[in-house]
Amino acid sequence: MKIVFSIVVVLILALTLQSFNQNFDLKASIVRGKSVYNTQCASCHMEEGNGIEGVFPTLIKSDYFTDKNRLIKVVTTGLRGPIVVNGVNYDGEMPATDLTDEQVADVLNYVRNSWGNEAKAVLPSEIQQAKKAVTKDYKAY
Repeated sequence: MKIVFSIVVVLILALTLQSFNQNFDLKASIVRGKSVYNTQCASCHMEEGNGIEGVFPTLIKSDYFTDKNRLIKVVTTGLRGPIVVNGVNYDGEMPATDLTDEQVADVLNYVRNSWGNEAKAVLPSEIQQAKKAVTKDYKAY
């Protein structure tokens, strides 16, 4: 009986999460993310996402966006050390932010869908799991 109950609970949770994901409003997240970006990120990465070559990486058509978990870690826990973005070397530091999971998702949805970037939504429910994921070439702050 306990097994049947557990299966029912898991199915209900899965359906609830699936319906939440289907109802996620990426456009609204991008709008909120622009506000977060302007207050938290634009001073280094510039208002138009172009950064400063060799100092602050560009976010325009960035090849660094291929690993969603890495981006979540960079935003939440910071980054230190050498990286290569669009063929340009950078060796600096990005401090961690004190954003909520929703703000992290929103700002990543904004940058991953602006300036020629196109990507699937980052959901707030993905943030905590991504922070724990093993990520190649990630250097924690």
